[in-house]
Amino acid sequence: MARSDGLYDLLKRLTEAFGISGYEDEVRGVIVEELRGAADKVWVDRLGNVIAYKKGSGGGLRVLWDAHMDEIGFFVRYIDDKGFIYLSPVGGWWDPIVLGQRVRILTDSGSLVYGVVGSKPPHLLKQEEREKVVPLDRLFVDIGASSREEVEKLGIHVGSPVDLDRETIRLQGDRVTGKAMDDRAGVAAIIEAFKSLDGQEADVYLVAAVQEEVGLKGARVAAYSLSPDIGLAVDVTTANDVPGAEPKEQVARVGGGPALTVADGRASSGLITHPKLLRLLEAAAREAGIPYQLSILPGGTTDGAVIALTREGVPTATISIPTRYIHSPVEVLSLSDVEYTARLLVEATKRLTREWYEREIGSRH
Repeated sequence: MARSDGLYDLLKRLTEAFGISGYEDEVRGVIVEELRGAADKVWVDRLGNVIAYKKGSGGGLRVLWDAHMDEIGFFVRYIDDKGFIYLSPVGGWWDPIVLGQRVRILTDSGSLVYGVVGSKPPHLLKQEEREKVVPLDRLFVDIGASSREEVEKLGIHVGSPVDLDRETIRLQGDRVTGKAMDDRAGVAAIIEAFKSLDGQEADVYLVAAVQEEVGLKGARVAAYSLSPDIGLAVDVTTANDVPGAEPKEQVARVGGGPALTVADGRASSGLITHPKLLRLLEAAAREAGIPYQLSILPGGTTDGAVIALTREGVPTATISIPTRYIHSPVEVLSLSDVEYTARLLVEATKRLTREWYEREIGSRH
């Protein structure tokens, strides 16, 4: 498995790349570059998913590893006469986070234009306005332009994609912070696992999926195309191990190892992990000395939810990397949790044999 320095370098390249939903070209390039030489075959499907294949020793079992490459962001919604730019969200944002951020706008030529998110000055606000969150539709981006024409000459128009301008850096110990850890950390984990995987019986298909943040779209089409026997999704999960959160609200703890999802989502959506697959993951972790946590996340889900409902159904589990401040520019996680997630993927996949599948799941017709 990769040393922490190598893993950090990979994570930094992935997270700092531009890649909001539907505009994942730059991060896709990083992923393809990393996988060449490690896979028997790498290709990009029509929706933009990166798929890598590694043949197993036999048995015919098809195992899908998934992590999504897209990040939340914005589209340009409107440009006023003075050159101020208004945004429309792509994915889930908490409005207070947006004000005061620096952003990057991708132009028609592929270059980046930088701007800052501003609002009506606080000293002009009435007292009741000061006590309220400024909603996203009242925020604007200032790129230093003086007119709409000046903005448009730069190749910016309605629909131009926008992301946050944020460097990934180390904190204390093995903690790192930056944007797009959701889910470039998962992508880093499956890449590192894929590079080290060897001697497994199953055929493994790695999918770096697009457009998860806007409806789990990439994983849906990739899983349908590949028709796997087993699905293993890797994503981040909220780590509520911070002041103000009660212990019972703590979904997972940073530094506590990967979180194995028992169930997520709400009654009409989400994933209930197949119990036999959950037990296999727990056994693999214990036998390999990998710390792990069990988690239930009632308010969100992952690509695992749509992989599980592919064709006639796919036994699926989600392995999550505990992360603080998700959907912000300062997401925080532990490199050891990412590395342990990669190790667990490898150890679990080696146990996914045709004999285990037919005994625990049943023959596939």
